[in-house]
Amino acid sequence: MSVTTRYREAWEGFWREASDEPGAVIWDAEPALTVGVHLGLLEPYLRAPGLPFVDLGCGNGTQTRFLADRYPQVVGADLSAAALDHARRADRAGQAAYRLIDAAEKNEAETLHAELGDTNVYVRGVLHQCEPDDRQPLVDGVAALVGERGRAFLVDLAEAAGSLLRGLAQGPEGPPAKLAPVFRHGLAPAAVADEAVPEYVRAAGLTVLASGELPLVTTEYLADGTRIELPSKWLVVGRT
Repeated sequence: MSVTTRYREAWEGFWREASDEPGAVIWDAEPALTVGVHLGLLEPYLRAPGLPFVDLGCGNGTQTRFLADRYPQVVGADLSAAALDHARRADRAGQAAYRLIDAAEKNEAETLHAELGDTNVYVRGVLHQCEPDDRQPLVDGVAALVGERGRAFLVDLAEAAGSLLRGLAQGPEGPPAKLAPVFRHGLAPAAVADEAVPEYVRAAGLTVLASGELPLVTTEYLADGTRIELPSKWLVVGRT
């Protein structure tokens, strides 16, 4: 099953409109506050740190480039060609490779696995934005990429983040500037149930090796200058 045309077009529209300016996108926070923190949770569970690393749903590649500073082979993968255009422009040194892939399409994930072999995978804030019917196929795609030796780090907004974001969007001033495009393009944030994610993992034949909660840091601030941080849940998964 591939992602719906509506979903793909929504992301294309979002990324075509997005600025190349660092931090212009609400989730484009500094890697030291995002993937840098997450690697500290993932690395103790890596069975083979030298495997290729796939940043699945890489967007404009901010986190991908951070990974490429630390691992020998990194691939940023996204279903939006416009997002990958941003990523390639920002990666002037060509640190990472970039691939257009619909990870909810099993054949595409299997094709990338056939090329790279088992991989370690980073997936930040992707599941909660998926159409409901695409969530299990996406996790199945992650399972195809990790193979037998890889590990994946999945971090996504908790259910509680949804009401917080909707509250911000419905305020008297309207949604904050960086949140507005998310709603305008029909990208419903925090729309996956907390208890569903471990079930997707198990159904994909993977095991939850570790889990926890963290604030997901954004690039948006409230009127009083407080940075918006959203509740999130993370999992380290793989085959035992």
